[in-house]
Amino acid sequence: MSIPTELKYTNTHEWVRKEADGSVSVGITHHAQDLLGDLVYVENPQLGRKVKKDEECGVVESVKAASDIYAPVSGEVVAVNEELADAPEKINEGAYDAWMFRLRPDDLGELDTLLDSSGYGKLVESETH
Repeated sequence: MSIPTELKYTNTHEWVRKEADGSVSVGITHHAQDLLGDLVYVENPQLGRKVKKDEECGVVESVKAASDIYAPVSGEVVAVNEELADAPEKINEGAYDAWMFRLRPDDLGELDTLLDSSGYGKLVESETH
């Protein structure tokens, strides 16, 4: 399993990508979608919602289970990927291409508290052994 080095990661299996406009895109990792199986439903946070780091703000459901999505940083939801409402399987097809929502962070310093690809790789390794 490849873990993109340009992204940041959470202990709860979200990935985070800093965008050119200062926002961050959030999705779930390949490992997370692999554990869940075929996704059938995605619930994103409401546009304009203010979230705190580690707050539950969305849900993904598969044929096997439902899983909460947590905000990787505090901020305001500035975009949601509407395409996933009708095609949640896009996350299964390419977890790192299918962003779920974008946040405008309150404090970019919070990104430094997230895992890098090496740290996330160790987390996944520890969970699978």
